Amino acid sequence: MMKLSDTPVVMTGMQKPVAAGPEKKNLKEGTIAYQILKNHNTSGNMDKLQLRFDKLTSHDITYVGIIQTARASGLEKFPMPYVLTNCHNSLCAVGGTINEDDHVFGLTCAQKYGGVYVPPHQAVIHQFAREMMAEAGSMILGSDSHTRYGALGCMAIGEGGGELAKQLLMKTYDVDMPEIICVYLTGKPEKGVGPQDVALSLVGATFGNGYVKNKVLEFVGPGVENLSVDFRIGIDVMTTETTCLSSVWQTDLQVKDYYAIHGRSEAYKELKPANEVYYDGCVEIDLSQIKPVIAMPFHPSNVYTIEEVNENLEDILAEVEKNAAVSLEGAVDYSLRDKIRDGKLYVEQGIIAGCAGGGFENICAAADILRGKEIGNGEFTLSVYPASMPIYMELIKNGVAADILQTGAVLKTAFCGPCFGAGDTPANNAFSIRHSTRNFPNREGSKPQSGQIASVALMDARSIAATAANKGFLTAATDFDVDYTKRNYYFDKSIYEKRVYDSKGVADPSVEIKFGPNIKDWPKMENLKKDILLKVVSEIHDPVTTTDELIPSGETSSYRSNPLGLAEFTLSRKDPAYVGEAKKVQKAENARVNGTCQVEALPEMKEVKEIIGEHFELKDDSFCIGSTIYAVKPGDGSAREQAASCQKVLGGWANIAKEYATKRYRSNLINWGMIPFLWQEEELPFAKGNWIFVPDVAEKIAAGATSFEAYVVNPEDKENNFKQITLKMDPLTEDEKTIVLKGCLINYYKA
Repeated sequence: MMKLSDTPVVMTGMQKPVAAGPEKKNLKEGTIAYQILKNHNTSGNMDKLQLRFDKLTSHDITYVGIIQTARASGLEKFPMPYVLTNCHNSLCAVGGTINEDDHVFGLTCAQKYGGVYVPPHQAVIHQFAREMMAEAGSMILGSDSHTRYGALGCMAIGEGGGELAKQLLMKTYDVDMPEIICVYLTGKPEKGVGPQDVALSLVGATFGNGYVKNKVLEFVGPGVENLSVDFRIGIDVMTTETTCLSSVWQTDLQVKDYYAIHGRSEAYKELKPANEVYYDGCVEIDLSQIKPVIAMPFHPSNVYTIEEVNENLEDILAEVEKNAAVSLEGAVDYSLRDKIRDGKLYVEQGIIAGCAGGGFENICAAADILRGKEIGNGEFTLSVYPASMPIYMELIKNGVAADILQTGAVLKTAFCGPCFGAGDTPANNAFSIRHSTRNFPNREGSKPQSGQIASVALMDARSIAATAANKGFLTAATDFDVDYTKRNYYFDKSIYEKRVYDSKGVADPSVEIKFGPNIKDWPKMENLKKDILLKVVSEIHDPVTTTDELIPSGETSSYRSNPLGLAEFTLSRKDPAYVGEAKKVQKAENARVNGTCQVEALPEMKEVKEIIGEHFELKDDSFCIGSTIYAVKPGDGSAREQAASCQKVLGGWANIAKEYATKRYRSNLINWGMIPFLWQEEELPFAKGNWIFVPDVAEKIAAGATSFEAYVVNPEDKENNFKQITLKMDPLTEDEKTIVLKGCLINYYKA
């Protein structure tokens, strides 16, 4: 079904790749990805890329912070097409006028700076980008982690807001030349198998081993032509969950037709690798061997075939419960085995939504399975969210909407809420199956710290429909003999022409930006001093820590335009004591900055400074005081910069990790002036409550150091209260060094 190569490979004429040695590495230039990166690189050095993107895209959780950062740094006009969509904070159920205030801010910024504004409920961010922005051979940078348009020949990357602010300010996205992995497709999917089945199988095969981490996936091979463009899109958007950097597919006449259907024939170009081409690795996928799968709680990589689950219910559910006990840290009593009814797994909710599930073909296929059936009047519910209003209109015109509604399901407008915990939150202890992007803890909206928990499993729309047809009992779509209608899609962009504001790149400086009372400027941030003194205020030993755990999604989203207000939620579900502990340390730093007594602000500083003073000269104007967290592997999941900025707003100066789950989280730390330290030994030499003193840190960062002499200060350990350790750090670019030294990206631009 899926095979990962142990060595680099060479592919000749679309034949099955074979192992290759380093002498063939120059053939990497023949990959699609290499050529696109080369065309967007400004450094003149293909080992050290400095990329300028063609277009940018953001949604209403992220664009306020990005524009505020850029405004504080001198923004006068958007230098490239920048689309502001409104598909996350679309509902004003929480926070009063907050969300709609952000929307008015976005519209006036699009008018003032020359952007595009997509009103709420018109389209989810990635569907609008596919329909109206993507071009073969181009590059798009988005402030959402699922920014992936590779199926259309467009290399797209999801990053934290700081990277978009750099593009707005005519700076570059700096990254070492990534490895390029061949995803070689053969065969044709069995009837009833959908794109989410293929995608989750790929995630399951690559996430845990890091095989494609921070690399580019290039989809090629004879199997590509057996997939519709919608099917390819459904696989492509989920590549984010493998932790790859980006993705791109060979293009063909089907892609050409897609662009033509959307009125943008000029956006197409043929993309294919050279006749002989080198890849740094290879994932072989025989599409005919893919089965309907389910990603059980609480990660997209926790993949089983639906057949396996149904045959081994007790064992698999027991394993899920065991893993959940670790993730949830005993906050709630968690059980799934109560879902077994008459030997079958019962689920209470089905959702088909967003950038992954809300595509035209997914919904049509679900309707084919459900036609003439009903979901029943029991606990089970089904909600379907088309990904854009043009898709919605076509479903109404061709009768599919009626087919779905007649089953008892609900059809809703374009909204990303089910992906991050806003809307359709299941009942306590309920189990939801979703064709969406993620199923992390709390991602469905429940709050374990308040004693409530619900679970999400990821599945393809087809199997969700089959389960709905069986009134909530888990069923694979391949168990149904269905005549799939394969309806033609007719794109009508008239609704966009009537509702979307498009400046055509013309800025109007006379427009006054409208600020709601919740939209606040970033607080002042200090430069890094000669030395740094860090207190460890949180310790997280989960194998992976998601951005949802660093700054929860759901109701907190309404506060993303208010740095201080949002910061109150930092680690609130993972470590509720974090905010208070970080603020205590911040008081000492504020006292240092203001020239008042640090000891009065934080009495423990007296003994800590005395211990350090026995070994180093410590002057109040030569060091900064901050908090840090330790996590094994932080930053999986969303691109949200707030996972880092909230720590900085509360006085954070660093993270310490065994490794960082994604490049984008590490970049977020750097852009907010936080040092991404590494401690890669098994035994931890410090604990929560200890202090870590790093002398001459600024000088060493400026010099490009990757190893830092540091000292654990622990007044309670009378025999060894000043213990030397060595912290590591992966190399920083020249700009990254300066950003950290200046204290954050805003200070960097002001300087």
